Amino acid sequence: MLSFLKSKKTEPGWTARLREGLSRTRNQLGKQLSSLFSGAGRIDEALFEELETVLLTSDVGVEATNWLLSELRTKVKKEKLLDASELRTALQESLLELLLPLEKPLDIEGHHPFIIMMMGVNGAGKTTSIGKLAKLFQSEGKSVLLAAGDTFRAAAREQLLEWGRRNEVDVIAQEKGDTAAVIYDAISAARARKIDVVLADTAGRLVTQLHLMEEIRKVKRVIDKAMPGAPHEVLLVLDANTGQNALSQVKAFDDALGVTGLILTKLDGTAKGGVIAAIARSRPIPIRFIGIGEGIDDLRPFDAREFVEALFS
Repeated sequence: MLSFLKSKKTEPGWTARLREGLSRTRNQLGKQLSSLFSGAGRIDEALFEELETVLLTSDVGVEATNWLLSELRTKVKKEKLLDASELRTALQESLLELLLPLEKPLDIEGHHPFIIMMMGVNGAGKTTSIGKLAKLFQSEGKSVLLAAGDTFRAAAREQLLEWGRRNEVDVIAQEKGDTAAVIYDAISAARARKIDVVLADTAGRLVTQLHLMEEIRKVKRVIDKAMPGAPHEVLLVLDANTGQNALSQVKAFDDALGVTGLILTKLDGTAKGGVIAAIARSRPIPIRFIGIGEGIDDLRPFDAREFVEALFS
């Protein structure tokens, strides 16, 4: 039964940071589950009702909660589970089964340059994630170029230029001009310089700002003109603190632009990490990276087993 939960070998330091980063979610979810599953209580309908409340208050969401409860009922019947303590392992297994399809590392091979279009609402950590991704790709021996396409926010250009200086990578920016023009110039420069990866920032926007959502569609069309078939990855950055609102953002941006991957940031500052389960059930777009801190190395590929183990340990 537990073989399903065996982890791959991972960096001990990162595992410890992940566990620490998820402490708020674990403290909320874990304490309630420990109380629920401890002792010699029997598995009955009252227990399932309590578990439903725990999952919903941890931002797992209605659809994912219903799926998890259905899976647990099936396991209880099939494996003849009797004690409440046995349900904890069954829940871990079911949660892992739900999250595993989201574990799809970003593959940047096959296109040169590989164009990544970055999106997200203001404050989600989009520009910071670009800086961290630049560092990550450099550590893999890739050359990187940044495009300061967030021309609406006053400090966004300067922030990206600072990340460029910190990582020693060039940034294509304009004091005036629109997002599409900046990114078009960046792609042209990347092709001329034989750059491996272009990280293209875009203006933060609310999903209710329909005129701005149309503007970002235009940006995507211009990228395709600059390099047919691009962008090769459309990454949406989400702030884990927003809970179920993050799921609303996923649906809106995906409907408008066809999101191919997610970055979930600020998991260290929230008790709402359960939203990953909600995303997995309602809009299972791969989570390419998760962030659990402000450090430049605190952005790593999503590992479902690590995440579940850190959540329950």
